[in-house]
Amino acid sequence: SAASDVYKRQVQPLATVDRHEAPGLDRAALDREDLDRQVQGQPYRFASVQEVSLDPTGAGTWESLPSGRQLWRLRVSGPDVLSLNLGFSRFWLPAGSRLLIYPAAGEGRILAYDETDNAPHGHLWTPVLLTDEVVVELEIDPALRWQLELELTSVGRGYRFFGEDLEAKAGACNIDVICSQGDDWRDEIASVAVYSLGGGTICTGWMTNNTAQDGRPYFMTAYHCNVRANWAPSVVVYWNFESPECGMQGGGSYEDTQSGSVLRAEWATSDLTLLELDEVPDPAFGVKYAGWDRSDAVPTSAVAIHHPSTDEKSISFEDDPLTVTSYKSNVSPGDGTHLRIGDWDEGTTEAGSSGSPLFNQDRYV
Repeated sequence: SAASDVYKRQVQPLATVDRHEAPGLDRAALDREDLDRQVQGQPYRFASVQEVSLDPTGAGTWESLPSGRQLWRLRVSGPDVLSLNLGFSRFWLPAGSRLLIYPAAGEGRILAYDETDNAPHGHLWTPVLLTDEVVVELEIDPALRWQLELELTSVGRGYRFFGEDLEAKAGACNIDVICSQGDDWRDEIASVAVYSLGGGTICTGWMTNNTAQDGRPYFMTAYHCNVRANWAPSVVVYWNFESPECGMQGGGSYEDTQSGSVLRAEWATSDLTLLELDEVPDPAFGVKYAGWDRSDAVPTSAVAIHHPSTDEKSISFEDDPLTVTSYKSNVSPGDGTHLRIGDWDEGTTEAGSSGSPLFNQDRYV
């Protein structure tokens, strides 16, 4: 539905709709926790998550529409937040139902879901909305209410990242992928995305080809990003989150999103996690599948494409040969599990870059 359709309908005023207000944020405590998380090598956090249990049987407001259908709405707000995102750990819409999530202020992105979004894992996790209050709205045939499963269990209260918090921006030495340095790497750039997990943390990942070359939506990331089987449904991928101008390091669009995945493989020793996304990315997103090389050949140079501090996508260059080492070691070959970058000749990597692909001179991961 267009925004005008949602905001101009003849329904009861929003002021009459039940509201859940999440607690305020303790920014000083969050800052201390984030410093500890950085020291421990934990994934970059952008939101503080409140666990809730809200469903249409005990929360929100119902009303009947002239069409004979029923409308349920719930307002969800968080004071002093940059964004909100929601997680439903029970989600199943009957045929013909529609779920909308949109800013209560009456402008901005509208998220729309129907029965085609039902998944075997029974979850739905949303991308962020840049607002401090959202409306969750369900329209349903009353005869089918018995089929409905809908429970809001997570409210992600964003305090950095998509809110363009300048104090948390990545280092100025990063190179936006829109810059001329990225011109020879456009296909590889299109394979990389930033994603959120559990509505609170962020890492980088990439679309990977497979030997059958059948287009299955395999998505690879780092084991230490903590995408375990029970959390895989909460993955929300943001494609094409990139600066529109070279050197801007900001202004990226987060419109190209998809939600949900299942865990296919993990291996802590080499920091590997392989997911399969619930759906093939929308062709309009222009996503590419990266190739890979599992041989023992040591790269003579390397390129990283990543989201530093989970900001807009960047590209970094190592013009010298890599070395084979153990993790966090410069002794070669060590246990042979890792490739070491001596120093980046252009660009860098940061927290948030975790899970991103490292390409060799032949453009294979």
